[in-house]
Amino acid sequence: MAAPKKYPDELRARAVRLYRESEPRPVIRKLAEQLGVHHEALQNWIRQDKADRGQRDDRPTTEMNEENRRLRRENAELRRINEVLKAASAFSPRSATRPGVGREVRRRTSWPLRGRTPATGPGHQRVDLLRLGPPGRAAV
Repeated sequence: MAAPKKYPDELRARAVRLYRESEPRPVIRKLAEQLGVHHEALQNWIRQDKADRGQRDDRPTTEMNEENRRLRRENAELRRINEVLKAASAFSPRSATRPGVGREVRRRTSWPLRGRTPATGPGHQRVDLLRLGPPGRAAV
């Protein structure tokens, strides 16, 4: 969480408005002294106000800063989620994470079974890997 602001927003807005509406322009140090704020803080507020009004191109606007903050938070959240998914994929079978690996495994395990008859009789049950339910019932 960000630190609390040293100067309230009302004071900032009032100081910038006073600077803008004064003719001739006051010296920033004197105006800052009268308002009881640091002169560099007042200078930054005036620069930001000019950027928001489109009078300066060297600074991003307040809206752009807020959007950047939002995108940074979203990016950090997505990076955390990505790390969790990477850690979880370490525990999953390799065939589920790499295409083509499952076919090789099936080919290797199926060749010694060629020519053999399926096991039948008590205690043997047919297993169908493509169905999600017990044999003989349709998958839901």
